[in-house]
Amino acid sequence: MTSPLTALTALTWLYVPGDRPETVAKALGAGADVVIVDLEDAVAPDRKEYARSATAELLTERPSATPVHVRVNALGSLFAEADLHALARLPGLAALRLPKVTDPSEVRHVANLMPDVPLYALLESALGIEHAHAIAGAHPYLRGIALGEADLRADLGVRDDAGLAWPRSRVVVAARAAGLEPPVQSVHPDIRDLDGLAESCARGRALGFLGRTALHPRQLPVIERAFLPTPQEVEEAEEIVKAAAADGGALALPDGRFVDTAVVTAAHRTLSLASRRGWTH
Repeated sequence: MTSPLTALTALTWLYVPGDRPETVAKALGAGADVVIVDLEDAVAPDRKEYARSATAELLTERPSATPVHVRVNALGSLFAEADLHALARLPGLAALRLPKVTDPSEVRHVANLMPDVPLYALLESALGIEHAHAIAGAHPYLRGIALGEADLRADLGVRDDAGLAWPRSRVVVAARAAGLEPPVQSVHPDIRDLDGLAESCARGRALGFLGRTALHPRQLPVIERAFLPTPQEVEEAEEIVKAAAADGGALALPDGRFVDTAVVTAAHRTLSLASRRGWTH
């Protein structure tokens, strides 16, 4: 089971409550790279069963070109086991998002239950952060890790971004060390504060995040703009790739900058992102 996003990196990931199928249908046409149907925090306990059955019905047939991920309930709960049973082998399921992961054994458990389904682990506690690298390397089906910052703030007892600086860097480093794509940044909860969203995305990008989850379609263009490379970054990446192709291995650019394999790889990623809007030439 593979996502249609094989060539382009996803930047925008839109959460939508699983118990509102009409909203899910609208979300599939909202322009997000990925739609995440949420069976966990966005759904009240007395609506869990309905959300599960509505989501399973949606995924019985392969949906539109927009990949659909499902965030199941907390692992180890009765809700989660029912979610996994209902979603198994559904053709429209592009991936599962696993909340509140604290140990790599949880990832392996789901991987064994759901063969060939891509998995994403959300780290939402101090214990999850401590085990970040082990979780990131838990199983080949795991495609990414990310933070669940609302629960993490509560667990750590922090009230502002300063208290999340180390966990954010930790998850970026753990993902890279495990050979995963850069983590996707957690949601910006104020859907009206687009300026604050843009500023927060810029800080996240500087830390090494790539893309962001959203709670409302109005946040999507702000997120995409924030994580797409600038024209100057594209020009520099093209220069690096061209020089590397001509020389091979490590080299120095005309302006004196030294370029090695890691820099060339980053330049290729920049050009891949730029191709979303046809910026390369």
